[in-house]
Amino acid sequence: MHGSQPRIIKKYPNRRLYDTTISSYITLDDVRRLVVEQVPLKVIDARSQEDITHNTLLQIIIEREENGPPLFTTEVLTQMIRFYGGNMQELFSKMLVQGLDVLAGKEPLQVLTDVTQKNLENWQHLQQQWFKSFSSQVVKATDPQDEVEETTL
Repeated sequence: MHGSQPRIIKKYPNRRLYDTTISSYITLDDVRRLVVEQVPLKVIDARSQEDITHNTLLQIIIEREENGPPLFTTEVLTQMIRFYGGNMQELFSKMLVQGLDVLAGKEPLQVLTDVTQKNLENWQHLQQQWFKSFSSQVVKATDPQDEVEETTL
């Protein structure tokens, strides 16, 4: 594994990328190779010092999608867009990360165990809510105040 400090890549206004570790200009494909090699990195705008790692990684994905067989089908992209801003965005993001962890080899058994445990907890919570709802309905239906008193003749 590489050091804990991320490798700093500076992006200049002319769109050139400068790797401060090797003191040399690099390409976007070089950044992609660093990511594949699991080198921690951070891309910063040379002028504003803003962290632009996210945008740079998105740019790599866009290039890969345009220049080869796409990883994301139109249907997948459509579904992803629908998740933005909705109440399912955070859940979708977590599920995507968990799935990628399994595929990336981050201790798949542990990831699956964690996912299974979380799903079990969610299922138990759902059952508890359902039983609470069902129980309150049964109590209302059997409430003696709701019954009409029988009169004797």
